[in-house]
Amino acid sequence: MKALFISNDPTVFDETSATRARMRAYAAWIGELHILSASPVRAHDTQEGSLFLHPVHVGKFLRISVLTHRARKIILEKGIEIVSAQDPFEHGLIALRAVRGTPAKLHIQVHTDFLSPWFVKGSIKASFLNRHRRVLAHRVLPAAQGIRVVSERIKKSLVAQYGTHIPEPTIIPVAVDIMMPTSTSFPTHLFKFALVAVGRLEREKRIEDILAALKLVSKEYPMAGLFIVGDGRERLRLEHAMHTLGLAGKVVFLGNRPDARGLMMHAQAFIQASAYEGYGRTLIEAALAKVPIITTDVGIVGEVFKDREDVLVAPVADPKTLASCITSILEDNFMRQKLPIHADAAARAHLSSVGGVPTRVAEDLLRTLQHP
Repeated sequence: MKALFISNDPTVFDETSATRARMRAYAAWIGELHILSASPVRAHDTQEGSLFLHPVHVGKFLRISVLTHRARKIILEKGIEIVSAQDPFEHGLIALRAVRGTPAKLHIQVHTDFLSPWFVKGSIKASFLNRHRRVLAHRVLPAAQGIRVVSERIKKSLVAQYGTHIPEPTIIPVAVDIMMPTSTSFPTHLFKFALVAVGRLEREKRIEDILAALKLVSKEYPMAGLFIVGDGRERLRLEHAMHTLGLAGKVVFLGNRPDARGLMMHAQAFIQASAYEGYGRTLIEAALAKVPIITTDVGIVGEVFKDREDVLVAPVADPKTLASCITSILEDNFMRQKLPIHADAAARAHLSSVGGVPTRVAEDLLRTLQHP
């Protein structure tokens, strides 16, 4: 089988990256895999065994037209049988236009819960962009011969929205390494109860809700503190919010850390307040780190992890309930011990049921090729 992936992840061009390693594994099962993606720097096409990399250095405004032209050229020159886009938005549109008039089948990957009402909320700019992306998805998905999603939540939302106008989505969860790294200590601190949040500092992660929850908790438990692992466009705004809430000294921004999973093992609780998630890999990683988990009802919550059995769940945009969850773990020793045991078991059972992701990805592409 000859496949072309339209990627939105330029780290694939870094031969030491996790993305590159994952694509090597996919290529071994697919047969011949081409990856096309915008690149921040000029680079030449390269080949690594059956994996072919096609970087394109192009500005944001010309990206769709240039990548579409390049994808179509690869399809015709290499005899590509199937084109898979990494999202149903801009990259889905590129794939849709590229396959038009060729024998290649269209396959779309959906990693984001774009039908969540929270997807189109937020700043005016983000809301406009995501509304436009939702319109693109409405155009792209019904034209696909195959669709792959990462969670039952996304599959249900697509089926509810599109019904029989799309092929039945295949669920292939995100691969997570079950082996835990060496634990890593936090920087020196005075917290007796350390929360940790891990992820990109973007609006949809709603880190400000965690700060508001910590403010409520710290009135009764001043020994509680928060480590934030990750970076992003929201960092300055969040640092300002920290000072406004009087939480200086109770919140530590650690930036991006390659040892994030090791840090989780030293926390008293993991917390996330995302507005939406397609999957939620950090939830799996936190469960494997055997740390109590507080999360909003997103991604694989409800599918893999059950409220009050494996994790504590709060509604989106509800700092008071997040604070109540933190207090429950602080005050209830039994819950503090029970939740990590159950969450670890749930995560391991889930990962064991996933099987070999590269094999399943290749099988899903093959099914799409057989689609009439």
